[in-house]
Amino acid sequence: MKSLDDLFSLKGKTVVLTGSAGRIGSRFSTVLASAGANVILVDIERKKNNNLAKSLNKKFDTKVMAINADITNETEIINLKKTIISKFKKVDVLINNAHFVPRVHPLRDAPFEKYPLQLWDEAISKNLRNIFLCSREFGSLMVKQNRGVIINISSIYGMVGADQRIYGKSRLNSPAFYAATKGAVVNLTRFLAAYWHKKNIRVNTLTLGGVYDSNLHKDKSFITNYANRTMIGRMGKNDDFDGSLIFLASDASSYMTGANLIIDGGWTAW
Repeated sequence: MKSLDDLFSLKGKTVVLTGSAGRIGSRFSTVLASAGANVILVDIERKKNNNLAKSLNKKFDTKVMAINADITNETEIINLKKTIISKFKKVDVLINNAHFVPRVHPLRDAPFEKYPLQLWDEAISKNLRNIFLCSREFGSLMVKQNRGVIINISSIYGMVGADQRIYGKSRLNSPAFYAATKGAVVNLTRFLAAYWHKKNIRVNTLTLGGVYDSNLHKDKSFITNYANRTMIGRMGKNDDFDGSLIFLASDASSYMTGANLIIDGGWTAW
């Protein structure tokens, strides 16, 4: 029988993390490296990603490599896989964390009745394309290895409707494409888990609740409204998902596949 330390250890494992330079991604990167994993940081934000890799390599006794790639581009994903195989020979865990949100557009926050088709098409395409391409390419490698773990990151708004009552004039509510793509992630997980059920590949979803960001959440009424909507009574913190991520990536969850682990302070349990 394995000890608890061995069950949760990622020592010697090779983990590919997309969206690594973002707020949640950078936290995930740190947690994975601290658990002993060799981590490949994949992000389009070159400077942030490279700086993160340098910082983690200094802090932990693991190999952390930044690869700057557009994961909606098929050729770049195929080349990314080749690079990783040449350096690490294998991929034990893929974490599909990246998510595209159009940042600069005058109608980005338009009401649904007036939402631009161009923005809808771009967001739907990019958000589903990246998880499809990464899962296809690294999943095919895991089939050859006869082992692997895939973790898809979703949101409570991929499970339930956005509670319009809590936002007021904060402009913090997410557009419809967010709900559509995050909901798709949950069911794609089930499809892949069933599809690869005899290949020793486990696929699970990690669904996150809202995470407090001091740079974004300046509307005190929204913060209060959100906190009151949860059973725990607060928004999430960056480190609230550390344990669940390591659980899903490690042998501690060896009997778990096709599942959706929800860490949301009780939001969806009312």
